[in-house]
Amino acid sequence: MSNHLRHETSPYLLQHAENPVDWYPWGEAAFQKARAEDKPVFLSIGYSTCHWCHVMAHESFEDAEIAEILNRSFVSVKVDREERPDIDSIYMTVCQAFTGSGGWPTSIFMTADQQPFFAGTYFPKKARYGSAGLKDLLLAIDDKWKTDRAALLRPAQEVTAALRQSARASAATAADETLLQEALTLYRRSFDAEWGGFGSAPKFPAPHNLLFLMQQYRKRGDEDALRMAETTLKQMYLGGLFDHIGYGFCRYSTDRFFLVPHFEKMLYDNALLILAYCRAYEVSGKPFYRAVAEKTAAYILSEMTSPEGGFYSAEDADSDGEEGRFYVFTPDEIIQALGEPQGSAFNECFGITASGNFEGKSIPNLLHGNASAPERFDPLLPKLREYRRSRASLHRDDKFLTVWNALTIAAMCALYRRTRNAGYLEAAKRAQAFIEEKLCDGNRLFVSYRNGRRGENGFLDDYAAEAFALLALYEATLDHPYLTRAAQFADRAIAACFDGEQGGFYLSGAENETLLFRPKESYDGAIPSGNSLMAYNLVRLQALCPDDEREKTLKKLLAYLSGEAENYPAGHAMFLIALSDFLEPPMTITVAGADDTIHELPLFTSSECIVRILRDGSEEYPLQNGQTSFYVCRNHACLPPVDWEGLTALLRREDLE
Repeated sequence: MSNHLRHETSPYLLQHAENPVDWYPWGEAAFQKARAEDKPVFLSIGYSTCHWCHVMAHESFEDAEIAEILNRSFVSVKVDREERPDIDSIYMTVCQAFTGSGGWPTSIFMTADQQPFFAGTYFPKKARYGSAGLKDLLLAIDDKWKTDRAALLRPAQEVTAALRQSARASAATAADETLLQEALTLYRRSFDAEWGGFGSAPKFPAPHNLLFLMQQYRKRGDEDALRMAETTLKQMYLGGLFDHIGYGFCRYSTDRFFLVPHFEKMLYDNALLILAYCRAYEVSGKPFYRAVAEKTAAYILSEMTSPEGGFYSAEDADSDGEEGRFYVFTPDEIIQALGEPQGSAFNECFGITASGNFEGKSIPNLLHGNASAPERFDPLLPKLREYRRSRASLHRDDKFLTVWNALTIAAMCALYRRTRNAGYLEAAKRAQAFIEEKLCDGNRLFVSYRNGRRGENGFLDDYAAEAFALLALYEATLDHPYLTRAAQFADRAIAACFDGEQGGFYLSGAENETLLFRPKESYDGAIPSGNSLMAYNLVRLQALCPDDEREKTLKKLLAYLSGEAENYPAGHAMFLIALSDFLEPPMTITVAGADDTIHELPLFTSSECIVRILRDGSEEYPLQNGQTSFYVCRNHACLPPVDWEGLTALLRREDLE
């Protein structure tokens, strides 16, 4: 038996293609059926590596009794949140409005014209632990739909009107520099000085927060900011959040210690964490951070990279239906795989004990203080990787997402600049070529690609992330075509999504489907928002290739985001990075002329440094004695031009300072 999902390409939708529930993909066919049969719509949103999505699927969507109720009284629609971020954004906001919180799976009940009247997340089949049961909920909604529909639908118009109102722009009229200090104060208040991270469990990596803290250390000499970032980066690696056998980071920690993770691995987390560890190496000079970044990249390149160069999306938390099974061990298993005495020594180093730390087994970690030179076990890791592959399997979401691929390109560029390993730059270039071939048509981007089929037309986040990646490629190579391409995608985002009247970017543009309302996302969640990334991009582009129209857009955007960040600036870290660079520009090097040395320049400059190339010089920046000359501006002052030797000497002094 199969349903209407059988011809989809999304791994998540295909996971449900054989359910007894008669699922439809999002589209007019489903809503027309609901109108024709006078039924409410049950919308379920999730993604393929989501543990609780699997649980609800097994308990309810594979259950004949639940399927019979849904098929009789509802039209059921499945959505992959990663392929339809617009639908996910709107109905996650709806869920939060109804319940005060959100998450996946997202469960929405709505009319055929997409008006939501009830929402929640995971529902067990039968009521337990204070949670309503899905069976009882479906029967109650069916009864109300037939007997008192007006009362059932009363919340729909109220919630929709409130959400449309909240999507309007804030009242700010200018960029607000006080937000930087306010954010630092908030981070200090919530920082866990003992175990790293911010707030209580669960703890998410949020690498953009750490990037902001390290930027403020560089600009202000704020030792507290660096301490918070370094403590967090160290603890995340030492704990079970990092996979010490196969490398790479899991999605978040369920405890304050970073010991027990939610075991799924997401491409975007690992990409952003590479950026954070590279930045920590840059500001501290400690090889530890570079090593962690390289291990994380090794995971991506070995497990998450396709033969064509694109990066896959995620690996599941579950193995053979059991969360975390792939990643945990008993001491005997390690000894069996490695033999004595290596197995016992490995157990001691990585905290693998008979009592265990996760459901009777152990997550390898370095938190217990017994670790002595753990790198000595590196030659043994291939054996352990092979052993754990032999006892359990992992589902991999093998679709390609533009946003996540773009973030990974930027990460590989950063790692190339900090290690001088050209292999990372080659990986970034191959992935960019993959985007151009599979996820792009001229200046038009698509959300996803899988099995020869492109997904929906791109949204703001796709254009913002791709411009971010292209800027990273330019800054790593100083090849001007990357800069030109970054400007093209930024300009397309402005044309399609920018609200010229009130400021800020809408998530969707004219090429996207018209939904309940057009959201503007400004808060940085697991990844920076499209608005925050566009603020960063436009600040960089204005420094590299000034444009009057872009400058107007940038100022409106900074004002809009200042208003959005006012209540909780610590939730807008990528915007704050852009704001700080707008208010206090980083070092800028203008290169007059272009000899072979300029391609080495990215290996000597920090990630925040801006390098402009004037191949023939200009009246303002002439070549000195007919030779390539470097004009350095920093701290609102410009220095006399220097040659290559003078520049590298200056950069070494800057690094020491």
